[in-house]
Amino acid sequence: MARWSPLALVVALLAAVGLYGSTAAFAEEPLKVADAISQQSGASATVRGYVVGQPTATNTVVTSGYPNDYALALADSASQTSTSSMIYVQIPSAFRASWGLRTNPSLLGKQIDVTGTLSAYFSHPGLTSSTAFAFAGTTPPPTSTPPSTCTGYYATACNKTGTALKSALNSIIRTQTKLSYDQVWNALKDTDQDPANPNNVILLYSGRSQSKSTNGGGVNDWNREHVWAKSHGDFGTATGPGTDIHHLRPEDVSVNATRGNLDFDNGGSAVPEASGSFYDGDSFEPRAAVKGDVARMLFYMAVRYEGTDGFANLEMNNFVNNGSAPYMGKLSVLKQWSQLDPPDAFEQRRNQVIFDSYQHNRNPFIDHPEWVSSIWP
Repeated sequence: MARWSPLALVVALLAAVGLYGSTAAFAEEPLKVADAISQQSGASATVRGYVVGQPTATNTVVTSGYPNDYALALADSASQTSTSSMIYVQIPSAFRASWGLRTNPSLLGKQIDVTGTLSAYFSHPGLTSSTAFAFAGTTPPPTSTPPSTCTGYYATACNKTGTALKSALNSIIRTQTKLSYDQVWNALKDTDQDPANPNNVILLYSGRSQSKSTNGGGVNDWNREHVWAKSHGDFGTATGPGTDIHHLRPEDVSVNATRGNLDFDNGGSAVPEASGSFYDGDSFEPRAAVKGDVARMLFYMAVRYEGTDGFANLEMNNFVNNGSAPYMGKLSVLKQWSQLDPPDAFEQRRNQVIFDSYQHNRNPFIDHPEWVSSIWP
C-alpha cells in the first residue's frame, strides 16, 4: 500500500471538501467592459475587452491616424462603435511603446487584459493609472515593477526623487525656445485648437469653443490668461515666465478678469460665463474637466523657474491670498485635482505641440503625473 506524506494527506483532504485547488481556481476573473463601466468606484480591477480604437475626446474614438500612444478604448465586442459601450484606458508612459496604438496599430481588434483604477478618463468611464497590460489569457508582468522609462528626454531624471528629481527636471525643461508676448497669440491658436472645429479655440475656464479670430480686449473676446498669475513673482509679460505657453491659455476677457491673480482652492460663488467655476475673495476653482490641467501647469512653473535666469524663484505653498509673493497655492488642493483629473488627449496634444513647434520643452507632469507626489509628498 502506498504511503502518504502528511502534506499530501492534508492536500487530499482539502481537495475533497473543495478548499484546495490550482492557483487559477482562485484567480479573480477579469471584469467585462460593461461591468467596468457601471463600477466607476475608484477601485483597482482588471478589465478584459477588445481594442476598438483610441479616444480623442469624450464622445470620439478614432480607428486610424492615431495621434499618440497615450490611450486606447476597450469594448466587449471587436465591432463596437458606440462610445457609450466602451471604456477609455489611460496608458502610462512605461507601457506606451508596447501598447500605444500609434506605435502598435495592429492591436486594433485584439482582446487584452488591463489592470488599473476604475475612474473617469476624458470625462468618460475609464481605467486610469494602469499598472499591467497583457493579451487575454496570458500572464501580465508584475504590477510593482513596470518597464523602465529612464530613456530619452527624461533620462537624467532616472531613479531620482524629491529635490533631486526637481533639480534634474529643471535642468531638462529650462532648455527652451522663448516666445515674445505677441507670438503667444498665434501659438495659442494652435495649442488650444478645438478638436471638433479647427477654426476655434477652447477657452480654459469657460470651456467655450470660440473663433480664433476673436482674440483681443473686447468684452466677449478671448485673451491670454496667465494660470500662474503674473503678479505672483512680478514677472509681467516679459519674455520668459510671462510668455511661457505651458501656462498661458485662451480665456474670455471678463472671466480672465474675474480670476485676476487669485490662488486656487475649492468653493465660492459661480463665475458668470464659466459654468462649473467658482470664486471668492482669495481663490478660484476651475471647472472639473480642467482642474488637473491647472494643477500641472502650476507644477511645471514651480519646477521651470528656480530663480536662476533673472526671474523670481516660483514655488508652491499651501496657502491662498499670496498676493505678489512668488508663490501659488493651495498645494494640497492642487495635488488632489491632479489625481482626480488625469491628463487627457487635449492636454497631451497641447504638450506635444509646444514641444514640436514652439518652445521645444515639455511639461513633465503631463508625461509623468506620478512625479507630483514625489516632489511634493
